[in-house]
Amino acid sequence: MTHQPTLALRGPLLSFSADPGVDVTPKDESVVYLEDGLLWIEQGHIKHVGEADALLAHLPADAELHHYPDKLIMPGFVDPHVHFSQLDIIASFGKQLLDWLNDYTFPEEARFADPAYADALADAFISEMLRYGTTTALAFCTSHPSSVDALFKAASARGCRMLGGKVMMDRNAPAALTDTPERAEHESRALIERWHGQGRLEYAITPRFAPTSSPEQMRVAGLLAKDYPELIVQTHLSENTKEIAWVSNLYPSARDYLDVYDRVGLLKDRAVFAHAIHIDDSVRQRLHSAGGRIAFCPTSNLFLGSGLFDFRAARESKVTLGIASDIGAGTSLSQLHTLAAAYQVCQLQGVSYTPWQGFYQVTHGNAVMLSLNDCIGQLKPGFEADIVVLDPRGSPALARKASRATTLFEMLFNLMMLGDDRAIHATYVQGRKMELAP
Repeated sequence: MTHQPTLALRGPLLSFSADPGVDVTPKDESVVYLEDGLLWIEQGHIKHVGEADALLAHLPADAELHHYPDKLIMPGFVDPHVHFSQLDIIASFGKQLLDWLNDYTFPEEARFADPAYADALADAFISEMLRYGTTTALAFCTSHPSSVDALFKAASARGCRMLGGKVMMDRNAPAALTDTPERAEHESRALIERWHGQGRLEYAITPRFAPTSSPEQMRVAGLLAKDYPELIVQTHLSENTKEIAWVSNLYPSARDYLDVYDRVGLLKDRAVFAHAIHIDDSVRQRLHSAGGRIAFCPTSNLFLGSGLFDFRAARESKVTLGIASDIGAGTSLSQLHTLAAAYQVCQLQGVSYTPWQGFYQVTHGNAVMLSLNDCIGQLKPGFEADIVVLDPRGSPALARKASRATTLFEMLFNLMMLGDDRAIHATYVQGRKMELAP
């Protein structure tokens, strides 16, 4: 990184040091809030955090000060399950999961055989992600290695922390998108060697889901996980009842859907399973015991009619949870929009989903889920300076509500339920203010 002058961000600072729990009153010391705080940033990292009055006098004379007295400064949002290749098919009318894949997803992903198309979409995806205040994501690419190259090049150009991988898929999909077990292994290994650990980039082993991988390819995915134990694994689990029945027919000897992954070594620490709607406590306990994580994707679950994720049962089982946009079935890259849908999903099940839990989840909580909580997700000395500046009056509806908000809880709930891209005032990546597309 080239030398950067000292940057200071002043204004209300909000971060979470731990899970605040699910009650209206958060657990002691989990919420870290300074009404007039200062972030002192040097070389892309947070050097000091404290009361503005105490730190201002110690700033270097040439420090650049950005003052946001009527905004809210937080860690950049983290999105732990997203399909970057599906940016242009968000909100496409369809039926449920399997029809939607065939009608929209597979035709769109076939276009990524053209590297120029992949480059253009990757650049647009990163721009949109930043416009919504998200600074880190775990993304599915397509089965084309060039799609991984495109995503990592676009993320690296802006300095973003990004995780992603080539989709492994050798059956039950169009020929233009399928690989073979041998090719999937060869291409995945080459991509790991090329990209993993380069700057802020991490490779993720990515079998799409059990129906589109043969038993032979699933074994290859497990071999990759064994040979590269530090890598994240990402796939899908128990999203749709027809999908689950299909898996049962394809893998008749498996105990259940999760067992398909477990048998080949993919149920492990840092394995991220998207959805996990139609599961029981046995599955939850096996996920917890092995270190597997669940990505709760409320907007896509509602959009495709997949079902209501049991947030209470997942927490009681102590499974590590994240909350994710899951575009393109998810209806927005906005994590604020995602939180609004989570609140509604929980309401339908008689569960309270507070803004404390929501904003914890999209920052520190999702960093924990991706095992990145030692470097992102908090406003803390030594952490990478990925920051979002929220505007509690960013839209007419928010402005009207803000005039009545008397507590931080109310401000956060307004942002959670009414916020959109207009609520994102600024996004910083490694201490650099990003140009946000209109």
